Amino acid sequence: MSNKVVKFGGSSLADANQFRKVASIIKSDDKRRYVVPSAPGKRFSDDIKITDMLYKCCELAGSGMDFSKDFQIIKDRYNGIISELGIDMSLEYEFDAIVKELKARPAKDFAASRGEYLNGKVLANYLGFNFVDAADVIVFDTNGVLLLDETVKAVRAKLGNLENAVIPGFYGRTTEGFIKTFSRGGSDVTGSIIANAVKADIYENWTDVSGFLVADPRIVEDPDVIEVITYRELRELAYMGASVLHEDAIFPVRSAGIPINIRNTNAPQDAGTMIVGDDYDFSRESLSHTITGIAGKKGFSTINIEKAMMNNEAGFGMKVLKVLYDNGLSFEHMPSGIDTMSITLSTEKLNPVRDKVLADLRRAVNPDHLEIEDGIAILAVVGRRMKNTRGTVARIFASMAHARINVKMIDQGSSELNVIIGVSENDLPEAIRRIYDMFINSEKQ
Repeated sequence: MSNKVVKFGGSSLADANQFRKVASIIKSDDKRRYVVPSAPGKRFSDDIKITDMLYKCCELAGSGMDFSKDFQIIKDRYNGIISELGIDMSLEYEFDAIVKELKARPAKDFAASRGEYLNGKVLANYLGFNFVDAADVIVFDTNGVLLLDETVKAVRAKLGNLENAVIPGFYGRTTEGFIKTFSRGGSDVTGSIIANAVKADIYENWTDVSGFLVADPRIVEDPDVIEVITYRELRELAYMGASVLHEDAIFPVRSAGIPINIRNTNAPQDAGTMIVGDDYDFSRESLSHTITGIAGKKGFSTINIEKAMMNNEAGFGMKVLKVLYDNGLSFEHMPSGIDTMSITLSTEKLNPVRDKVLADLRRAVNPDHLEIEDGIAILAVVGRRMKNTRGTVARIFASMAHARINVKMIDQGSSELNVIIGVSENDLPEAIRRIYDMFINSEKQ
């Protein structure tokens, strides 16, 4: 039977009105059989997420302090949703069980997981769906590593005979019986795992934005939504911090060939963004921009090495990389010339060993010149169409030149899927805006 797995984020389930929107979305398509909810998020800017309140209760319990007032706020939030929805249910048994466990063993993972657990209970009741505790199907080993094969088997065994189900996101149970959570935003991962296990046609991830944006809306005003993006393109952009999806949520569906659809709970009429494999029929796209997305992040340094006849010195690069390895450093990019090499890496990771790295490099390769340049930002221009479009790099540099932005580094992978540019941190926002104008705004005209 065809099915869709649908995951709803915290903002989508923040109050009773949002619950009604979610129920309407689910009931509008009978293929939406398996639902993964997050804990209630913020209802307004100064509101507090349920998960954060649960963390506070756990912290108080761990210090032997009374947390009844804080927990009462959590109870009131859920009871308010239940009352406004007009459903006949009580969570008093679950509330008492949580309080008892926090007093006996105030574990952070257990506390944090209860937001999704309680929200799942409420949503299942409201929809008339079966409730399946994620602790019964999501399996971790004793070190907290997800056991995907065991989890898939457990999910299939549990859901095999169920027409529909609500499975809370974010948590599971270790083989020793303890509650274990994913990192924050881990409900995305749960949804992806469930989609893999039930062989879903599609994994819909409902949030508060209408898809993945071409550029950061804090930098570019009202950027376009990306209609279709491949998993490889998403990986490149997500690495630069541009993502509405938990990074670990990609693998379970990608390996199973299941597309992800990012949708907006508050604008369900919007098509959102489809995240697909390379075998997708791209002829169905209505947009045809040369690039797919632009993203960048700050906080990098570049080690610049110069030495005459460097290219004739066997093992030069190996010696440099060994210095990085010996100091526990990984690099982002390493463009080089005949007598020069530049290594871009995280400033935060470099700082504790900065002087030692310089000393080690001097001993290892005896450079003619060696310096570290801080304040570097890395910008990624990503797009599967760039490979077959002439003049793409020229247009990127033209946009930089017109803005008088100095390009400090350029790197392009062999796949020609992306172009990486190093600029001053102060120039990053303007660089993104100029590239957006060059490739998105100009191509609309």
